[in-house]
Amino acid sequence: MQTTGIPSLNIGMVGHVDHGKTTLVKALAGVWTDRHSEEIKRGISIRLGYADATFRRCPSCAEPECFTVYEKCVHCGSLTEELRTVSFVDSPGHETLMAVMLSGAAIMDGAVLLIAASEPCPQPQTEEHLIALQMRGIKNIVIAQNKIDLVTKEQALANYNEICDFVRGTIAENAPIIPISAQRCVNIDALIQAIEETIPTPERDLSKPPRMYVARSFDVNKPGTQIKNLKGGVIGGSVIQGKFREGDEIEIRPGILVKKSVKRAGEWAPLFTTISSIMAGGRHVSEATPGGLVGIGTMLDPSLTKSDALIGQLVGKPDTLPPTLHNLQFETQLLERVVGVSERVNVESIKTGEMLMLSVGTATTLGFVEHASRNIVETRLSRPVCAETGDIVAISRKVGARWHLIGAGTVR
Repeated sequence: MQTTGIPSLNIGMVGHVDHGKTTLVKALAGVWTDRHSEEIKRGISIRLGYADATFRRCPSCAEPECFTVYEKCVHCGSLTEELRTVSFVDSPGHETLMAVMLSGAAIMDGAVLLIAASEPCPQPQTEEHLIALQMRGIKNIVIAQNKIDLVTKEQALANYNEICDFVRGTIAENAPIIPISAQRCVNIDALIQAIEETIPTPERDLSKPPRMYVARSFDVNKPGTQIKNLKGGVIGGSVIQGKFREGDEIEIRPGILVKKSVKRAGEWAPLFTTISSIMAGGRHVSEATPGGLVGIGTMLDPSLTKSDALIGQLVGKPDTLPPTLHNLQFETQLLERVVGVSERVNVESIKTGEMLMLSVGTATTLGFVEHASRNIVETRLSRPVCAETGDIVAISRKVGARWHLIGAGTVR
């Protein structure tokens, strides 16, 4: 049992647009993760959102009423006991933002799949997000049947049966289905119980060389800050193995573009810097370990990290990271049909000369297919990635005007 208040794992909030992901995070964590001006204007998530929540249990109340996020039980007034703290990764559900969702999936240990009871199931991105979880190997899933306050009992039961039919034969076939209203905070206790029972904290290997996926990067300085008061750039993401400490020298790959090229991705140079601070669970800590989301302050020029410029990078100790790849060869497993579209479109074999969108870790890049033979594909990347043999590649193809998942690959 974790009692430090430091997040121990990342849980994705996934599902179709406007099915209530951000509202549910607000109900659990008290944080509205849509902070970008365009997100507020349009009423949808555009970037990955993050929020931490501490799950607690009342020692006096019965299940599921005993599960809560409050320090004092709302039913009996008893002080509650801390179970563990988790980080939520709020993924955008719009079809044009699938690349952002795939980036977030790379750091998820489990997921809550939201499905609105007020719409037929499955909606296009409900299916696409579930397939993405399957490709990433995320097996621990809880299904939240949201918006039950907007439908009758009969409609809710009919939607429940649709969900059961939809997940049959998938990794979510045995996932618990919890009816909730995120807007009215109905059945949130039952959802917390299902998460606690279904999504365990993974075993972590702290002896391996530390590595971290970068999912966000920031310039935290306010306009007009004097040079002497400037703080270094901040990178945010999740440690996937080992641990980092304040004062550690780190390398960030692929780094930055140092020489442009017309035909290739240009020349890239890794960045080297020192960890100046670590934030986890809303507090300063001395080290960053796997599980949960962390923010790492560095000595980098903040212009290098502003506006998420370092998304997709890999962080580690110097000379321990995989190589920077300008060409990517992978073995493919294609789906029978394109997911995320309303009409059935069969997936054709990958052909030489076509362009694919490839997601490796938190990195997303375009790959021009230079050679395709059976299930082996060789691509030239528009932007290099830091990857090694065995890494998973999510493969998307443009269908109409949108990129949609067509399969997965394994780096050779």
